[in-house]
Amino acid sequence: PATGVLYKEDNYIIMTTVDKEKYKCLLPLTASGDEEEEKDYKGPTPGELLEPLFKQSSCSYRIESYWTYEVCHGKHIRQYHEEKETGQKINIQEYYLGSMMKNPLSEPDQEEKENPKESAKEIPTKNIEGQMTPYYPVEMGNGTPCSLRQNLPRSSTVMYICHPEAKHEILSVAEVTTCEYEVVILTPLLCNHPKYRFRASPVNDIFCQSLPGSPLKPHNLEQLEKQQEMMKMPFRRVKEEETQSTKEEKFSSLHKPVAVGSHQLLTVGTTHISKLTDDQLIKEFLSGSYCFHGGVGWWKYEFCYGKYVHQYHEDKESGKTSVVVGTWSKEEHIEWSRKNAARTYYLQEDGTQTVRMVSHFYGNGDVCDLTDKPRQVTVKLKCKESDSPHAVTIYMLEPHSCQYILGVESPVICKILDTADEHGLLSVPS
Repeated sequence: PATGVLYKEDNYIIMTTVDKEKYKCLLPLTASGDEEEEKDYKGPTPGELLEPLFKQSSCSYRIESYWTYEVCHGKHIRQYHEEKETGQKINIQEYYLGSMMKNPLSEPDQEEKENPKESAKEIPTKNIEGQMTPYYPVEMGNGTPCSLRQNLPRSSTVMYICHPEAKHEILSVAEVTTCEYEVVILTPLLCNHPKYRFRASPVNDIFCQSLPGSPLKPHNLEQLEKQQEMMKMPFRRVKEEETQSTKEEKFSSLHKPVAVGSHQLLTVGTTHISKLTDDQLIKEFLSGSYCFHGGVGWWKYEFCYGKYVHQYHEDKESGKTSVVVGTWSKEEHIEWSRKNAARTYYLQEDGTQTVRMVSHFYGNGDVCDLTDKPRQVTVKLKCKESDSPHAVTIYMLEPHSCQYILGVESPVICKILDTADEHGLLSVPS
């Protein structure tokens, strides 16, 4: 009864195991009040909610290791790379991934208003880190001709997703088929519409009681649990586990990921140690004693600068499952930085350059079943302005099996990027 979920005595099924053990399993009544709110909604359509974004002629940017992506809402999507050649001439390589051929606000919403049945149609969803998330699509065609597809123009679907803390940033750009792209934009504007709010699927327990003549817990289940315990042992790095547990006790109130309200699309870790000055926070971050947390869905991520990247899942029953994605070795990173761009620059209007992002290599993670090689991750630290000076956004991409990119964006990083040396290593500002 404490869970707030109703169980009725007559709402059950009898389950029988292969060993003929019998259990009576009570099923929860999974009624939800959300549907009522959605039915009664008479407010602006999603297109009308996004109208300010299209009318302001605003653009969002995402910088990756080679390409920069520019989404000018309701106008175009561009992918470009700038290279300075000798003699200071800037060479720009660019492609338009789509342009707006008609008013993005004109079609679907008009239909919805004129035909109420249309509004009941299914809202598309996308799996974002394990959670099915509703989105509002805007199609863009007429991009740069694609030589791999008989010079057909490139095209994109821009997926707008509700996130209350977002500033219309680009979460991801993916080429789903040759020269066709999906761009995910996080925006607070859609959050006023109940159908576009992110809701985690409720997980309700099913209670099973053993019937007379059957053991309290099925024999095979007990065996399986013992095997799982045994299998966990070789993968544990004992010393690290011990130091982790003591560290967790010490910092438990600081290191927990914090979800924003009830929306868990991106876990923005708003730190609990706002009492620290920026200088103290930067020193603790660069020493590896203050770690960033984030991520959504099943996996969360912990990033300790100059130490490690962990991927973990916490469960009431089985506790914490942790995978070492990468560990820091200064020598390995310097070797990596000789072949890869450790610093990315942003060219300002006055012609000066500022560091926009640094990339660090963390290798020697846990061995991957798919490749039989240790996991490795490139951590991209990027400046991100925010109203909350200690907000952190963390996302993980896996371009190749067990080779990851961890994006870490925070105002804290803005204050230290200019200290990056040629290997992208950061220091406390003087």
